[in-house]
Amino acid sequence: MSNVSFKPNEDRVLVEPAPVEEKTASGIIIPDTAKEKPQQGKIVAVGPGKDDAPVTVKVGDSVLYGKYSGTEFTLEGKEYLIMRNSDIFGTI
Repeated sequence: MSNVSFKPNEDRVLVEPAPVEEKTASGIIIPDTAKEKPQQGKIVAVGPGKDDAPVTVKVGDSVLYGKYSGTEFTLEGKEYLIMRNSDIFGTI
């Protein structure tokens, strides 16, 4: 688990996406143009929530989210997503 120096505001969470699959189950290498965006990841930071929208996940949870959810950015050399708690479908 990463220690990041970032604290999300309100009901936002910081997610470290799972690595992108490089090969299929049968061993076929997937080219970069055909790789799917990951739809799961680990929570690395959570905001304090809002009165009407508390945060329902905690640091360390593995979660599923929409394919195009969140905003991608790089922090301390790693790729992360920041999204609202409501963009998360559930925990694994």
